[in-house]
Amino acid sequence: QVQLVESGGGLVQAGGSLRLSCAASGRGFSTYDIGWFRQAPGKGREFVAAIRWSGSTTYYADSMKGRVIISRDNTKNTGYLQMNSLKPEDTALYYCAADLNIMTLLSAPEKLVRYWGQGTQVTVSS
Repeated sequence: QVQLVESGGGLVQAGGSLRLSCAASGRGFSTYDIGWFRQAPGKGREFVAAIRWSGSTTYYADSMKGRVIISRDNTKNTGYLQMNSLKPEDTALYYCAADLNIMTLLSAPEKLVRYWGQGTQVTVSS
C-alpha cells in the first residue's frame, strides 16, 4: 500500500548538516510509524530514529541523540530526518521504513519491516 523514496543524501564535511526526506505514495501513510536506518559497507542495518504515526512520540539511537531530529508531515506524505554535527562514521546508506507496529521498527528486524525505501547515500568527509 505504501512506496517509499528517500532523497537528500550527499557529500558533506564533518560538522555539517543534511536533511533527508522520505516521500511516500499509496494509501495509509498517516497510519504507519516511520523509521530511519543506516547501513555501512560490511555492516548490518542499524536503527537511527523512529516516529509514531501521529508524530507524537519519537525515538532515537543513543549514538545519535542530540544530533538528529525525526519528523513527519502527514499532509505531504513525507518523513524527514534532520542530521546535524555529522561525523565521518555517519557515512552510510540511509533507508526509511514504514510499519504498523512501532516495536518492529525499534527492534530493527530487517526482514519483518513492512516497507523499505531504496536508500540514499550519506558521505561525511573528514
